[in-house]
Amino acid sequence: MLLSALLVVAFGLTGAFVRVPYVAIGPGPTYDTLGDVNGAPVIQISGQQTYPTGGELRMTTVSLNDQITLFGALGLWASGRYALAPREEYFKPGESDEQVQQENVKEFQDSQSNAEVAALRHLGYPIKVLAQDVVAGSPADKVLAAGDRLLTVNGKQVTQEDDVRAALVGTKPGQTVSITFQHGTDAPRTSTLALAPNPDPNTPQGFMGLQPVDRADVPFDVKVSLQDVGGPSAGLMFALAIVDRLTPGELVPGEHVAGTGEIDEKGNVGAIGGISFKVVGAREAGATVFLTPAQNCAEAAAAVPDGLKLVKVTTLDSALTALDDLKAGRPAPSC
Repeated sequence: MLLSALLVVAFGLTGAFVRVPYVAIGPGPTYDTLGDVNGAPVIQISGQQTYPTGGELRMTTVSLNDQITLFGALGLWASGRYALAPREEYFKPGESDEQVQQENVKEFQDSQSNAEVAALRHLGYPIKVLAQDVVAGSPADKVLAAGDRLLTVNGKQVTQEDDVRAALVGTKPGQTVSITFQHGTDAPRTSTLALAPNPDPNTPQGFMGLQPVDRADVPFDVKVSLQDVGGPSAGLMFALAIVDRLTPGELVPGEHVAGTGEIDEKGNVGAIGGISFKVVGAREAGATVFLTPAQNCAEAAAAVPDGLKLVKVTTLDSALTALDDLKAGRPAPSC
């Protein structure tokens, strides 16, 4: 009898205090990118005329519960709102929680930058190309710094980041190329670099050692103010909100629209994770339309709650067209 009692106590203590190597994933909070959070606009544009907006453009998130106990994991799973997954699917072996948080923050910041470029490019604003990163010890490291503006490479004008890569096609290690760049407000200057062997054995062309990135060349500021959110999946909704704020009229007058999707500088929308939970969170927040990356359509359709219409998108332009169709009462592409 005593042994049985001790076993029950031991099991209870184990279930209550011993953590299991799983995480629980479920619906997270949503944020209206046209609205305010904690009294501050999610997107603030200063130095440029903006226009009134209506309705909602909600970005969606997932919640991830880490360091859970056996009883905690069972309770979350039994609720029907959460799924359990091995911890290594979200945390690399040996990676600390702080490192994961830093990666998520960087991805979130990159999504903001990409959204700004995609939105302003769509609106016809000029684009500049910067050196986002310079590899230590590389040829570029001798003359360039992160943030320098790239004007020409190998005698070819640079107007978008792809121009930098194209200018190096056909080059070889040891070959010299010229690069014209501008540091801050300094006058542009030209330097000559001797290309190094490429670290990628499958890339025979010479290696300069910088990562170019497109950025908007505008005399106004776009700032996203949202704390404690990470990852790249809010890019599409940020881009739509920027377009809405900078153009007359309303994208979603009186409508409750939510969505998700990673976005690149050219406006291409990519797949994201956790969409089966995001559609649930969106509907609970009152959304009736959900902008869905085309690659996620099948997964979203399998989990979509009643009352939520899935609209398939592949680019920023396709999302804007779909919203215009819905506003005019026309059918929009669906999953």
